[in-house]
Amino acid sequence: MNTLTKRNKEARPYDPWRDFFNLESFFPADFRPSKSSLPAVNISEDDKGFNIEVVAPGFKKEDFKVNVEDDILTISAEARTETSEGDKKQYNRREYSYSSFTRSFQLPDNAKDDGINATYSDGILKLTIPKSEQQVKATKQIAIK
Repeated sequence: MNTLTKRNKEARPYDPWRDFFNLESFFPADFRPSKSSLPAVNISEDDKGFNIEVVAPGFKKEDFKVNVEDDILTISAEARTETSEGDKKQYNRREYSYSSFTRSFQLPDNAKDDGINATYSDGILKLTIPKSEQQVKATKQIAIK
Protein backbone atom coordinates (compact mmCIF):
# COMPACT_ATOMS: atom_id res chain seq x y z
CA MET A 1 0.00 0.00 0.00
CA ASN A 2 1.52 3.32 -1.04
CA THR A 3 -1.22 5.81 -0.37
CA LEU A 4 -2.36 7.56 2.79
CA THR A 5 -5.94 6.62 3.66
CA LYS A 6 -8.50 7.67 6.26
CA ARG A 7 -9.37 5.05 8.86
CA ASN A 8 -12.34 6.52 10.69
CA LYS A 9 -14.90 7.01 7.94
CA GLU A 10 -18.03 5.23 9.02
CA ALA A 11 -19.93 3.39 6.35
CA ARG A 12 -23.65 4.12 6.47
CA PRO A 13 -26.07 1.86 4.68
CA TYR A 14 -28.16 3.45 1.96
CA ASP A 15 -31.46 4.70 3.37
CA PRO A 16 -33.83 6.28 0.82
CA TRP A 17 -36.12 7.56 3.62
CA ARG A 18 -33.36 9.58 5.33
CA ASP A 19 -33.45 12.33 2.69
CA PHE A 20 -37.22 12.13 2.21
CA PHE A 21 -37.90 12.65 5.94
CA ASN A 22 -35.18 15.19 6.65
CA LEU A 23 -36.77 16.90 9.66
CA GLU A 24 -33.80 19.20 10.24
CA SER A 25 -35.04 21.53 7.52
CA PHE A 26 -38.26 22.16 9.51
CA PHE A 27 -36.50 23.45 12.63
CA PRO A 28 -34.31 26.52 13.11
CA ALA A 29 -30.62 25.82 13.67
CA ASP A 30 -30.92 26.76 17.38
CA PHE A 31 -33.30 23.85 18.01
CA ARG A 32 -31.37 21.19 16.12
CA PRO A 33 -29.22 18.80 18.09
CA SER A 34 -25.55 19.62 17.73
CA LYS A 35 -23.48 17.28 15.62
CA SER A 36 -19.82 16.75 16.27
CA SER A 37 -17.90 17.65 13.20
CA LEU A 38 -14.49 16.52 12.16
CA PRO A 39 -12.04 19.13 10.97
CA ALA A 40 -11.32 19.31 7.25
CA VAL A 41 -8.13 17.60 6.14
CA ASN A 42 -5.98 18.11 3.05
CA ILE A 43 -3.57 15.32 2.12
CA SER A 44 -0.91 15.80 -0.54
CA GLU A 45 2.08 13.82 -1.73
CA ASP A 46 5.33 14.74 -3.42
CA ASP A 47 8.64 12.99 -4.11
CA LYS A 48 9.88 13.54 -0.56
CA GLY A 49 6.82 12.53 1.42
CA PHE A 50 3.24 13.11 2.45
CA ASN A 51 1.74 16.30 3.84
CA ILE A 52 -1.36 16.53 6.01
CA GLU A 53 -3.07 19.82 6.86
CA VAL A 54 -5.82 19.75 9.50
CA VAL A 55 -7.97 22.89 9.80
CA ALA A 56 -8.63 23.21 13.54
CA PRO A 57 -9.09 26.84 14.61
CA GLY A 58 -9.75 27.63 18.25
CA PHE A 59 -7.34 25.03 19.57
CA LYS A 60 -3.95 25.65 21.14
CA LYS A 61 -0.84 23.68 20.31
CA GLU A 62 -1.06 22.00 23.73
CA ASP A 63 -4.58 20.68 22.97
CA PHE A 64 -3.32 18.27 20.27
CA LYS A 65 -2.00 14.74 20.57
CA VAL A 66 -0.42 13.11 17.54
CA ASN A 67 0.56 9.46 17.83
CA VAL A 68 1.77 6.77 15.48
CA GLU A 69 1.44 3.07 16.26
CA ASP A 70 1.42 0.08 13.89
CA ASP A 71 1.32 2.36 10.83
CA ILE A 72 -1.77 4.17 12.18
CA LEU A 73 -1.40 7.93 12.56
CA THR A 74 -3.90 9.32 15.09
CA ILE A 75 -4.54 13.04 15.47
CA SER A 76 -6.73 14.16 18.36
CA ALA A 77 -7.50 17.39 20.17
CA GLU A 78 -9.50 18.38 23.20
CA ALA A 79 -10.24 21.94 24.30
CA ARG A 80 -12.31 23.29 27.16
CA THR A 81 -13.09 26.95 27.55
CA GLU A 82 -14.94 28.74 30.28
CA THR A 83 -16.37 32.24 30.20
CA SER A 84 -18.34 34.00 32.87
CA GLU A 85 -20.23 37.23 33.25
CA GLY A 86 -20.92 39.07 36.48
CA ASP A 87 -19.12 38.96 39.81
CA LYS A 88 -16.53 36.24 40.28
CA LYS A 89 -18.27 34.90 43.38
CA GLN A 90 -21.89 35.26 42.33
CA TYR A 91 -22.58 34.09 38.77
CA ASN A 92 -25.26 35.76 36.70
CA ARG A 93 -24.36 33.56 33.77
CA ARG A 94 -21.67 30.97 33.23
CA GLU A 95 -20.98 29.11 30.01
CA TYR A 96 -18.78 26.13 29.30
CA SER A 97 -17.57 24.98 25.95
CA TYR A 98 -15.99 21.66 25.08
CA SER A 99 -14.77 20.48 21.71
CA SER A 100 -12.79 17.46 20.68
CA PHE A 101 -12.05 15.27 17.69
CA THR A 102 -10.01 12.25 16.67
CA ARG A 103 -8.87 11.39 13.15
CA SER A 104 -6.91 8.29 12.18
CA PHE A 105 -5.01 7.52 9.00
CA GLN A 106 -3.43 4.34 7.70
CA LEU A 107 0.15 5.16 6.73
CA PRO A 108 1.48 3.67 3.49
CA ASP A 109 4.27 1.09 3.49
CA ASN A 110 6.80 3.63 2.23
CA ALA A 111 6.19 6.13 5.07
CA LYS A 112 8.99 6.72 7.54
CA ASP A 113 7.00 6.56 10.78
CA ASP A 114 9.84 7.79 12.98
CA GLY A 115 10.44 10.95 10.89
CA ILE A 116 7.03 12.62 11.24
CA ASN A 117 7.08 16.34 12.06
CA ALA A 118 4.14 18.47 13.20
CA THR A 119 3.61 22.23 13.48
CA TYR A 120 0.56 24.27 14.47
CA SER A 121 0.08 27.84 13.33
CA ASP A 122 -2.89 30.06 12.48
CA GLY A 123 -5.44 27.32 13.14
CA ILE A 124 -3.79 24.74 10.88
CA LEU A 125 -1.96 21.65 12.08
CA LYS A 126 0.61 20.60 9.46
CA LEU A 127 2.26 17.20 9.44
CA THR A 128 5.05 16.06 7.16
CA ILE A 129 5.68 12.35 6.75
CA PRO A 130 8.86 11.52 4.85
CA LYS A 131 9.05 8.61 2.43
CA SER A 132 11.55 5.80 2.86
CA GLU A 133 12.75 2.97 0.63
CA GLN A 134 12.63 0.63 3.62
CA GLN A 135 9.62 0.25 5.84
CA VAL A 136 10.34 2.09 9.10
CA LYS A 137 7.78 1.48 11.84
CA ALA A 138 7.67 3.39 15.09
CA THR A 139 5.43 3.80 18.09
CA LYS A 140 5.65 7.27 19.55
CA GLN A 141 3.95 10.51 20.38
CA ILE A 142 4.90 13.32 18.02
CA ALA A 143 5.79 16.71 19.49
CA ILE A 144 4.09 19.69 17.90
CA LYS A 145 6.29 22.68 17.23
